[in-house]
Amino acid sequence: MPTDTIDSGLRRIGFSSFRPGQKEAIETLLSTGRLLLVAPTGGGKSLSYQLPAVMLPGTTLVVSPLIALMQDQVEALGRRGIAATFLASTLGKDEMFRRIDAMERGEFKLVYVAPERLALNGFRRRIRRLDCPLVAIDEAHCISEWGHDFRPEYLQIGELIRDLPKARVLACTATATPIVRDEILARLGLGAETPQIVRGFARPNLILRAAEVAGAAERRRRVDGLLAEALGAPGGGRGAAIVYSPTRKLAEAEAERLRAEGWSCDCYHAGLPAEGRDRCQTSFSAGGLEVVVATNAFGMGIDRGDVRAVAHLAPPGSIESYYQEVGRAGRDGSDAWGLLLTSNQDLPLRRRLIEADVDGREPDSGIVEHKWNMFLELMRWAEGGSCRHDAILRYFGADGDELEGCGRCDVCETFEGSDADAESSAEMARKALCGVARVHRRFGLGLAAKLLHGDSDQRLLRGGLERVSTFGVMADRTPAWIVSLLRRCVTAGWVSFTGGDRPLAVLTREGSEVMYGRMPARLLLPPEKRVARPAPVTRKATAPATKKRQRQPLVELDEAELRLFERLRAHRLETARGQAVPPFVVASDRTLRELARARPADRDEMLLVHGIGEKKFEQYGEGLLAVVASG
Repeated sequence: MPTDTIDSGLRRIGFSSFRPGQKEAIETLLSTGRLLLVAPTGGGKSLSYQLPAVMLPGTTLVVSPLIALMQDQVEALGRRGIAATFLASTLGKDEMFRRIDAMERGEFKLVYVAPERLALNGFRRRIRRLDCPLVAIDEAHCISEWGHDFRPEYLQIGELIRDLPKARVLACTATATPIVRDEILARLGLGAETPQIVRGFARPNLILRAAEVAGAAERRRRVDGLLAEALGAPGGGRGAAIVYSPTRKLAEAEAERLRAEGWSCDCYHAGLPAEGRDRCQTSFSAGGLEVVVATNAFGMGIDRGDVRAVAHLAPPGSIESYYQEVGRAGRDGSDAWGLLLTSNQDLPLRRRLIEADVDGREPDSGIVEHKWNMFLELMRWAEGGSCRHDAILRYFGADGDELEGCGRCDVCETFEGSDADAESSAEMARKALCGVARVHRRFGLGLAAKLLHGDSDQRLLRGGLERVSTFGVMADRTPAWIVSLLRRCVTAGWVSFTGGDRPLAVLTREGSEVMYGRMPARLLLPPEKRVARPAPVTRKATAPATKKRQRQPLVELDEAELRLFERLRAHRLETARGQAVPPFVVASDRTLRELARARPADRDEMLLVHGIGEKKFEQYGEGLLAVVASG
C-alpha cells in the first residue's frame, strides 16, 4: 500500500507524525496480513490497528479485556469523527443488541469486543457474516496458558480467526518473552513465519533497584526512604506512588501505616467491595491520592503519567509481571524509581504457593515447574550482576534496545566496572553445593547454612554431619551471607525444594554437575565482607585465577548463536503446533539459548544442557539436534 495513503490516514485520525516503529508495524501488517507486535504500554500500539481499520473497507474487530480502556478509545475515536463502539457486560441487553445490529449493517469502522463474548454461539454466527478486514488482539499475552496473566476466554480467539479466514491478524502485547510469543502464535493458529516486531522496551528514566530485607522493620524503612526520595514529603505535590503487596492483609496494614505517616493513601485488592475499588482507582487516576497500596489486581488501564515510584514488598511471580507493574512509573518520561524487596522466605513460600491444590485438584507437574522457572528468572534478575535494564531487555529478546549499562540502577552504581575472582567465586559455589548435597532431601537450606558455617545443631549431630569435611568450610563468612549464597544457587537452578509445609533442599542434576566441576559455576557472590574468623584449610586452585567481569546468569548470544536460537524457536513452534502442546513443553527459552551456545553434537552433550533430561531427549532431542547440526 502506498506510503502517502498511510500518511493521509494518519492525518484523518488526527495525528501529525508517527512514534518510532509505528509506521513499520502498520506497513508490515498491511503487506503480510499477519503481525505480532510487542511494545510497552503507552508506546502507541493502538494506532497500529486503528489506522489500518480506517484505511481498510469493512469493520475491524478489536478484542480487549479492559472495559475502561475500550470506552476511552471509543470516545476518543468518536471525537475524531470515526464510528466505533464496544460490546461488554456493562451494557444492558437492549443496548447490546442495538449495537450488534448496527455492527452487522456496517455502521462502525471499529468494534471493541470483550473476550468472554466470543464464547456465545449466537454472537459468533453474526460475526461470520461481517465484512471484517482485520482482527486485532490487545493484551495478547493473556492467551498464554502458562504466562503471568492467563485468561481462559482468550482461548476462543483462535476459533474467531478461523471463522474469518480473509481477515488480517494483529496481536499486541506489552510484555512477552520469546516463548510466550511462540505460544501466542500457536494459540492463534499463526505460523512461525509470522513477522514479530519487538521494540521500545528500554525505559532508561526508571531507576531500578532490588534489595533483600531481614524483616518488617527494614521493609518499612526501605519504603519510607523510597517515598521520601521520589515524592519528598506528604502533600508535596510531586506525583504519586504505587506499593504492591503480596497479600490483602499486608496491603491493608501498609496503607493504614502510610496514612498515619501523613500520606494521602488508599488500599486496593480484589476482596474489597466494587464501589471501594472504583473509588480508589478513580481518585488515583484523577490525582486525588498520593499512594495506593495494592495487590496485583490494581493497575491494568491505569495511565497516570506522574507516578514517580513503584515498590514491591515481595517479588511477583515473573519478570513479565514485574516489568509490567514497575512500568506504570515514569510514563511522562521523567525520572521515576522502582524498588523490589526480597527476603529469605520468598523461594520456599513461592514454591509452596505454586504447588498448592487448585479447587481441590493437584496442579499439573509441568505447570508447576514452568511457573517455578518463571519465578527463578525474576530472582536471578534481582540477584544478578549486570545492568538491571540490560538484563530485562535480554530476557525479552529486545537486544536492539540494550543500553549497555544504564549507569543509574543499583547494579551499575555498585558492581559495574569491578573485577571479581572468577575461580574464587566458582569455588565458593561448589562448597555451598557440597553442603546442600549433605542435607539433600533431609533438611532445608537453613541447616545447610549451619553445616557450612560450622554451627552446632542436634540434627547435624544425629545425622553425623558434624564429622564431615564440609562442616565449617565457610566459617569465615557470616550466616546471613551463606544463606544469600545458597539462595543464589537456587535461582541458578542448582538447588530446588520438595513440596509441603517444610520444603527440603534438593541438589539438582545441574547442581551436581557444577559441584563436580563438569559445568561452569558462574555466580556473583553476595556483597558482604568476611568476618574475622579463621578459615579451614582448603585446597587451592592449581591454575592461576582469571579475572573477568561477572554477568547475569542468562546466556548471552553472539550474532551466529542468535540466528541458531531463532531457528530453534521456529522448530519449537512447529513441533508444539503439531502435537497441540504449549511451546514450553518442548523447551524453555533458557534451554534454547544454551543449545545455541553449546551446540551439542550428540545425546550425551545435549543431556548437559539445562532443561534436557532423559525423557525430554526421548521426546524432542533428535529434532533439536538436527536443527543444531543444520547450522
